Amino acid sequence: MRQLLTAALAAALGTASAADLRIYPSFTEVREPVRATGTTLTVTLPEAAWAGLIPGTLDLDGLPFTSAVQRQEPNWLASLEGKTVFLKREGEPTQPVTLIRARDLLVRDAQGRYLTARYEDLSFDVAPPVNALSPIQTLTFTLPQAGAGTLAYLTRGVTWAPRYTLRASNQGAQLSALADIRNGTDLAYDVKATELYAGDVEVRGQPVPFPQAAFRNEAADAAETVTTAAPTINSQGELRGLYRYALSAPFTLPANSVVTLPFLTPKLTGFERYAGLNTYFTPQNTSGTLSRFYRLKADERLPGGLITVREEGRLVGQTSIPETAQGAQIEFSLGNDPDVRYTRAVQTVSSERNAQGNPVRTTYRVTYTFESSKDRAVRAEVTEIVGGRRIVIDSAPARQNQARAELRVDVPANGRATRSFTVVVDNS
Repeated sequence: MRQLLTAALAAALGTASAADLRIYPSFTEVREPVRATGTTLTVTLPEAAWAGLIPGTLDLDGLPFTSAVQRQEPNWLASLEGKTVFLKREGEPTQPVTLIRARDLLVRDAQGRYLTARYEDLSFDVAPPVNALSPIQTLTFTLPQAGAGTLAYLTRGVTWAPRYTLRASNQGAQLSALADIRNGTDLAYDVKATELYAGDVEVRGQPVPFPQAAFRNEAADAAETVTTAAPTINSQGELRGLYRYALSAPFTLPANSVVTLPFLTPKLTGFERYAGLNTYFTPQNTSGTLSRFYRLKADERLPGGLITVREEGRLVGQTSIPETAQGAQIEFSLGNDPDVRYTRAVQTVSSERNAQGNPVRTTYRVTYTFESSKDRAVRAEVTEIVGGRRIVIDSAPARQNQARAELRVDVPANGRATRSFTVVVDNS
């Protein structure tokens, strides 16, 4: 137990805390080995660990206990109550004072007068720890017997996210990914084993808000840490709908940091660019510009994340992609393409009405005219969602409630193209 307390206090002072991490997109399960030599085990964690902890998730795995009591211990400054510290106020000489209460920094001077000091005006004979004013939380377990186990808890302070880069050119496209592991706490972790999970995992508890960290990349701390071989990220397959990955080697996750590692380099089994429009059917005439769309398939399952698209090495947009199974199609838009315009004209071909004069079956002819000012041919694709009790699109089988009308056309360079389709809306 003494060794555990020493390690925990060392972590509070900035030394990495040894742990295994199971990192999810919005939280992390921290697993730290513990050993009890008697029937009482006291775990001391710094405030940085408790701040992001999700209530109701602390557990002692592999070591049975009969009760657990959590309490807040005084901060470091409380150990100096009744002792001499030094007060230096602007325009005044430094004077020795007695610290009466650490809670509100009440001190007494040599004349016996009481005053409230500011922490930054105090100096000490010994070096104060980091976050000297933060209280320390302890958790005391009562055990049937001695033994070893794992202290486990969930924290919002450590998360991860993939980010992709799609590099496209006239010769094709390549997709690569990085994994950002973020530590938003003042607690560093000496990580022995790391697993990354991607997918939809919901936890109910909300943590006490922790201070927002000024993130910095691990590379910025290279001069402060021992250089070791960077771990690689290996796929571990699927776990009940989650994507699971593991780091190949231990690593240090510094406090208030972002560690970035190479992630995936999937092979694209399909890639297309096109100018597109997704809209709902209306009997009104409309016009506008199409949007810049991309369509791709990869030979690996892809966790959801931010994707940056570069054409000929230049940034052309960013968006997010969802969780995607191996070989599934991904489509996304990067905004309007002013060089590809459309004009949509709707003609009512026929209309049948009931005895009350309300239309019950109407046939429309929708005509799209596309114009491009690009110096190369471009694919234009339009999808319209049509609603009604019974819908017929061109000669396709009738659909109930909703149907999709789709147009695909190659627009020549600096040219135009026209395509039409018919819609029968039957509400009888």
